[in-house]
Formats: sequence, structure tokens, C-alpha cells
Amino acid sequence: MINKELSESRDEAQRSAAVSDNGRGAAAASAPATWTAPMVDRAEPPLVADERTSLEGWLDYYRQTLLVKCAGLTPEQLRIRSVPPSELSLLGLVRHLAEVERWWFRRCLAGEDLPNLYWSSDNPDADFTDVDTADAPTDFATYQAEVALAREIVKGRSLDEKFRHPRQGHQMDLRWLFLHMIEEYARHCGHADLIRERIDGVTGE
Repeated sequence: MINKELSESRDEAQRSAAVSDNGRGAAAASAPATWTAPMVDRAEPPLVADERTSLEGWLDYYRQTLLVKCAGLTPEQLRIRSVPPSELSLLGLVRHLAEVERWWFRRCLAGEDLPNLYWSSDNPDADFTDVDTADAPTDFATYQAEVALAREIVKGRSLDEKFRHPRQGHQMDLRWLFLHMIEEYARHCGHADLIRERIDGVTGE
């Protein structure tokens, strides 16, 4: 009689465990996967090319390098600052360079009347300082959209095409703009290098 009761009790415990395991499995299957920054394929710039191809190749190389430095990280990791008192973070760099792309290619070169993405006169560093409440997937999509629009804007334009700075009024050409953007990205990709190593030890070009 005792053995029968023990057997029945053991069977009931096994059934309860199976139900519990099934419940956990269903919950895991329905839970959304944690977003991480997308992986990217980075193309090497050409070793021998004409001026335009070289400029576009190097700018795209640094655009992709920024994303390589972010790849695989969660929103929480992307928000990690470098070292006090700096406000630099990988997410802040993505937001900042989205703003830079919009400013130079769409507002300055193309003359589009557009609002700022992040910063304001009250908070001129919002692209860096507001990352704690920022939505990383949205900010990455915004950055990629601004890069795509910048590429479209320069298509068919001569490197000698001139435009005026909307605030300072001085004249510059598209050649200068490409070189300035390469310099801007090269500097910030150096920042990204150090921040990524601090987050998880990953290094590399």
C-alpha cells in the first residue's frame, strides 16, 4: 500500500514537472529576443582609384567601421560611457554622426529645411547626453537612413560643386565636404575603438 502511494506521488510530481517545463518552454519561445546592434560587412577602400571613388570609398569604410564597433552589443552596453567626466558612448556616437550626416549633406549641400534630430539650443549635446532614455534600435535606423539619403544626394554632383554654409556664409565645395566627413569619422572611430574595448575587451580595426 505504501509502495503504491509512493508510486502515485512520484507519478504526480513527474506530471507537474512536465507541465512546469512546458510552461517555461512556451514562455521562452514567446519572449522577444533581445535586440543587439546589427552585424555589418565592411568593404575595404580601393588601393588604386580615381579621386571620387577614393573619397566615397574611405567615407563608407569609416561609416561601416562605426557600425562594426557597435555590432553585437545590447542597448545597455551601447549606453556605457567611456571614462568620467566624458559623456561619450557608442550610442551617442551613432546619434551624433546621424546628426552630422543630416547637417552637412541634407541641410548644407542640398539646402533642405529640416529640424535637428537630437540637439537643441537648450541642450546642444543631447545626442550624447540623452542616451539613457534613447531607443537604440530607432537611433540605429535613423543613422542608416541618414547615410542612405546622403549617398543619394551626392549622386551626379561634381566634386567642384559649391555651396554656402547656412550659418557662417562662407563657400565650400563637395570635395571639402568629403574630406571633412572622413576626418570627422576617423576621429570618432578612434573614440569608438577605446569605448568598445572598455565594454567587452574587443579590439581590432
